[in-house]
Amino acid sequence: MSLPYGVDVTVPSVARMYDSLLGGRDNYPADRAACDELLKHVPSMRELALNNRQFLRRVVHTLAAEYGIRQFIDHGSGLPTQDNVHEIAQRVDPESRVVYIDNDPIVRTIGGVLLETNERTAVLQADMRDTDTIFESEPVARLIDLDEPVAALFVSVLHCLPDSDHPADLVARVVRRLPAGSMMVVCQLVSDSAHVRDVVTHLMDEQTQGHWGRVRERRDVADFCAPLELVSPGLVEVSTWRRPGPGDAPAQQSWEWEEFGGVGFVRR
Repeated sequence: MSLPYGVDVTVPSVARMYDSLLGGRDNYPADRAACDELLKHVPSMRELALNNRQFLRRVVHTLAAEYGIRQFIDHGSGLPTQDNVHEIAQRVDPESRVVYIDNDPIVRTIGGVLLETNERTAVLQADMRDTDTIFESEPVARLIDLDEPVAALFVSVLHCLPDSDHPADLVARVVRRLPAGSMMVVCQLVSDSAHVRDVVTHLMDEQTQGHWGRVRERRDVADFCAPLELVSPGLVEVSTWRRPGPGDAPAQQSWEWEEFGGVGFVRR
């Protein structure tokens, strides 16, 4: 695959680092080296990434099968991997429609190639903070009926935004755009340890050259979810959300941090 113009693969990308942790192939030496450095400080990172991916599978299936959601906007979707959102949703209903949002041009290139034969999916290269651009874009206009319920996903992406970008305001803007009956998924990396929060935040900010926010606390995620009416079991460490059967997910080996979040209806 030829790289999109201007992409510097010597600078680690969060999307490609996540791909590497999941055992994907669309990453580069700089991404893998950054993962190795991260694992020195948070050895549970690989298990956490796998658990987070399994949470995404469970939550999309639940939204489609139990709540009847047929439209999804996946903010900060990352690189395609096994069991993407559209594949999970379309197993429930082949008419399900998905728009993936990511600002990484490699995501747009690879995703566009993989999805070009699926007329009910699209990849939009956009900054997830730019709500107006996203909701007024051609893919959203073509695939998403804003008179019907939509699921907006913010799965393991809000920690990529610094506090100066006001992630809670981003969630609130998207909530205002969604029709009645819509739902939202929110989770992000958190830690009870100030040392872990500071070390990982500094490391990721340095490695990605400023394309990072911070590891937060559980109370921050609760603030992000204020516009939502949470469904059971509320806000939890994501591997326990409607927990699968034994052996379905790798156990996290240590608990220096976790992915924390939940699912809810948008309040009206």
